[in-house]
Amino acid sequence: MKDTFLTLGEESTGIYKEKGSRFLSFASRVDEEATVQEKLGAFKRTYHDARHHCYAYVLGRDDLQHYRTSDDGEPHHSAGDPILGQIRSFGLTNVLVVVVRYFGGTKLGVGGLVQAYKTAAAEAILANKIVEETIMQEITLNFPYPAMNEVMKLINVNGMKILSQAYDHQCRIKLQCREMLLEKATEQFRAIPSVECLT
Repeated sequence: MKDTFLTLGEESTGIYKEKGSRFLSFASRVDEEATVQEKLGAFKRTYHDARHHCYAYVLGRDDLQHYRTSDDGEPHHSAGDPILGQIRSFGLTNVLVVVVRYFGGTKLGVGGLVQAYKTAAAEAILANKIVEETIMQEITLNFPYPAMNEVMKLINVNGMKILSQAYDHQCRIKLQCREMLLEKATEQFRAIPSVECLT
């Protein structure tokens, strides 16, 4: 499994107009379900006069991915699915896209709605910055001072970041390690007889 993923770097907006209807779109990074619910609540309060608040979000990666869509009163699959399709076409995760529709009086039909929600979602994503993130894990090491040189050598070889360190009668270092290096690095640390390696 890769230890990197693509997500959004900031919050962005887009707009699409069709036959008097306005589709305002918003794209942002989200890392958990609770943040999604907070943001959805905020959009409904801010745009309380809009007819529809449709959305899609994706959390997690690969087989562990979790997603949800909402048509919010539009015909089935005409809003949430096209928004989700745009998130997926950019290969993104940990992303929420909301499209708020102000009805203009003319019905667009299912095909027209699919096109409008798809375009509005794409506008918001294209206005954002796509970033590649690396998944990091933490390792804590406990060891006596004489093992310091060996420990520091492995930290440098694996390009790890030291998060905190304490030196008393025992040394304690907390590290950040790339997920794909975690297994190899823990084996290397545990191969030093006096080192306790906790993940």
